[in-house]
Amino acid sequence: MISKTQISKRTLKKRNPEIVETIKLAKENNLLNLAKKISAPNSQYKKINLDELEKETKGNKIMVVGKVLGSGEIEKKVDISALSFSESAKEKLKKAGCKINSIKEEIKGNNKLEGVEII
Repeated sequence: MISKTQISKRTLKKRNPEIVETIKLAKENNLLNLAKKISAPNSQYKKINLDELEKETKGNKIMVVGKVLGSGEIEKKVDISALSFSESAKEKLKKAGCKINSIKEEIKGNNKLEGVEII
């Protein structure tokens, strides 16, 4: 387990204000595992394609700590939140009827992240 102090030290290295706000919001809501993943170095962020999401996910609420890429197709209607989306991924997700959020928006709307599968 990582401490709030350690997460705060990692946050100082982040330059993107959106990511810094997301980490702070996760800490405030006691989502330390999520804050730990987001405060990690960018090289540890996931990059996942739509076809991989289709195979790997079980639920209909998904959170990707990283970027969603547009390779492949998605058939399921899912609520997906991520740090970022490629333009082609956004288009394909909207076409499939999926709901797209940032992680920050998801935490604000569902501060306990009930029913959310974190990838």
